[in-house]
Amino acid sequence: MSRRPPPPADPPPPGEQTDEPGPDAAVALPIDGTLDLHAFSPREVGSLVPEWIGACAEAGLSDLRIVHGKGTGALRERVHALLRRDPRVASFRLAGEDGGGWGATLVELRKGGPER
Repeated sequence: MSRRPPPPADPPPPGEQTDEPGPDAAVALPIDGTLDLHAFSPREVGSLVPEWIGACAEAGLSDLRIVHGKGTGALRERVHALLRRDPRVASFRLAGEDGGGWGATLVELRKGGPER
């Protein structure tokens, strides 16, 4: 004899808050100098990468790592295009083999913010 799972709870009345995030809820990313983009497509990172760079700069981090995976290279190319245009970025390069190789990019931010 198998047990059936309990029926789903009724949705809350309109205007009442729940503890569960909705499908479009923002997800807080830790600001530790590493951004893992495996779950994102190239079209989704246009604002994410610059916002994350800004949060890292505000946290005093200047040596960053963006993990984009090896795949087809489309995500890596998109990330590199964003980094080329960002005035806060002093330099970037592919990681060494011990740090993800061409599946990750190391980024160095300008000290004291972008040059003016």
